[in-house]
Amino acid sequence: MQDSFDITTLIFIVLAIFVVWRLRSVLGQKTGNEQPPFDPLARRDAPPVRPGAAKTDQDNVVRLPGANGDGTGARAEPATPPGERWKGYAEAGTPMAATLDEIARAEPSFDAGTFLEGAKAAYEMIVTAFAQGDRKMLKDLLSKEVYEGFERAITERERRGEKVETTFVSIDKAEMAGAEIQGKNAQIVVRFLSKLITATRDAAGAVVDGSPDTVVDVTDVWTFSRALGSRDPNWQLIATEAGQ
Repeated sequence: MQDSFDITTLIFIVLAIFVVWRLRSVLGQKTGNEQPPFDPLARRDAPPVRPGAAKTDQDNVVRLPGANGDGTGARAEPATPPGERWKGYAEAGTPMAATLDEIARAEPSFDAGTFLEGAKAAYEMIVTAFAQGDRKMLKDLLSKEVYEGFERAITERERRGEKVETTFVSIDKAEMAGAEIQGKNAQIVVRFLSKLITATRDAAGAVVDGSPDTVVDVTDVWTFSRALGSRDPNWQLIATEAGQ
């Protein structure tokens, strides 16, 4: 081996030092204050209070999806005129409109359209989870009482060796059918009009209920509830009934 560098090696060393210096000058160095990598599944916290804005007890509340607030936690009324605030969802002057006003005062970020979109998503998830016997999914979406009823039905179905096949064709309509506040809990009734293909098969694979080839119209009336001011933005299903 040679004891000294030849000119080519020396040139490469100089170039390597120059490249490292340029990278450090462009990308900077770690300071300990860098933001972590973006996680699309991470829960988002409420936006920080603007400098100089007064803090309130509501600053710790995670707002419902569809927030229109300014992040200060102030209980300001929506900018929409009261008579038009729930247009398309509840008639002005009705008890349901008054209840929605009360919900919006407690949760300024409450939005009727966003709520119904979430209710439709929950409806499909719950119906599908029930058909598949997915207890974990149901437990996260149902109140304790409703979950126990669903779980008993799944257990009985499994005991008979039956399986349910359910395919969503469409949710044709989801509309608010009522609203009330009981204590600190807001409750909203939603009527769903949907089209499903559903069939129950016995242990031998024979259809014992429904049809795997027939689309049926289904009407369900479900009641969702949420504790106003809760950090948890999710609404739970607390009652179900077949609609007319």
